[in-house]
Amino acid sequence: MTRIPPLSDQEMTADARASRAALGAYGPFDNWARVAAYCPPVLNHVTGMLTTLREQENLPRRALELAMVTVSKLNACDYCVSHHTPLLTVAGLSPEGAARLPDVEDHPELDDCDKAVVRYAEAVTIRSGRMRDAEVADLGEWFTDAQIVELTWRIALCGAFNRFNDALQIQIEPEVEPVSA
Repeated sequence: MTRIPPLSDQEMTADARASRAALGAYGPFDNWARVAAYCPPVLNHVTGMLTTLREQENLPRRALELAMVTVSKLNACDYCVSHHTPLLTVAGLSPEGAARLPDVEDHPELDDCDKAVVRYAEAVTIRSGRMRDAEVADLGEWFTDAQIVELTWRIALCGAFNRFNDALQIQIEPEVEPVSA
């Protein structure tokens, strides 16, 4: 059970209701939005940032979802793994391939770029302050500097979501199939 009761529409500010609706167009995150609505600036800014990033399509969807599932599995966040695994399968990875992450050794569904993304997501998540320069520079083979900045931000943000969701025990929405981290 969620540790903070989700707000009803009537309990939310008008701005929070608008952000919740906009986030609903982004994906099935109603339970998250109803808890985040206690702090409207969080809900408003996160919604705005996520929708803007999606609209600009700077980062390939497969790379983004590989990173999100990897981070969420490393942090054991069932909420985020459940939401992002289906998106990763749409991006071309089988459910079995997604379940195997973050293990990339001899992974038959991952190419060198995919493996670099997973390794980078793991490095940012587990040892961001101890990464080697080459771990960032190596991504330059597949990504622009702007894409690397966005990828790094999205990995770090996913880690924040993992902690928020787990600390407050945000429940997976009924329309989302639970997937264990």
